[in-house]
Amino acid sequence: MAFRLISLNLNGIRSAATKGFVEWTASVGADCMGVQELKAQRDDIAGRFEQVAGLNGHFHFAEKKGYSGVGIYTRHEPSDVIIGFDGGEFDAEGRYVELRFDTPARKLSIISSYFPSGSSGPERQEAKYRFLAAMYPHLMALKKGRNFVLCGDINIAHKEMDLKNWRGNQKNSGFLPEERAWMTQLTSGGGLVDVYRQLQPDTTDACYTWWSNRGQAYANNVGWRLDYHLATPAIAATAKSEQIFKDEKFSDHAPITIQYAGLL
Repeated sequence: MAFRLISLNLNGIRSAATKGFVEWTASVGADCMGVQELKAQRDDIAGRFEQVAGLNGHFHFAEKKGYSGVGIYTRHEPSDVIIGFDGGEFDAEGRYVELRFDTPARKLSIISSYFPSGSSGPERQEAKYRFLAAMYPHLMALKKGRNFVLCGDINIAHKEMDLKNWRGNQKNSGFLPEERAWMTQLTSGGGLVDVYRQLQPDTTDACYTWWSNRGQAYANNVGWRLDYHLATPAIAATAKSEQIFKDEKFSDHAPITIQYAGLL
């Protein structure tokens, strides 16, 4: 059975809903969808977005209103729901939700995470580095005991092929050497797999998932690949196909769907 897992930064769930993301989710028959940047609180979700297209939602809200927040919508009932990962600074920002689908035969998690952006200034870039420093050992510890796929807005373009204007962005957040080195460490020594690149090792213009709202970035496809599926090797081995959907625009990000064979 094909299992469709979507990752989509909504840039505000209420805004994305006015642009058709709910109807699209129903039309593609998603089994599970990780969403980021809810920009909503529990009261905003209640009665409107607890369910989307027959999928039940589980959320991690930021303490600050109108900011961050992540969720996972699922067709399958999880055995456990983990909200947050660091018990402090970043849990207050609503950046991590993990659904566990454990059985006697397997331990499996699906994670939605929203990595910080450092583009607003040096303080947020330092926060981003703190997040990366906390996230790496968390994922390594998780990998020792279970298989998982983390889908989310990582806010890092890993390699030159992952953004249009790589030459002009080498000193900008999202393509800094330290950020890129973190991704290299994660996908080499850390042993996690960038599933999209496993399926599409050579794409450039077709791989972008985010475009600035400034100027004609979208019209000219001056984009970045910021949205990922990062999986343990056993999960990555079941990935069969990918799609970055650009026919409709629900936010400044495009949804990335990967089909896995028999994930759940």
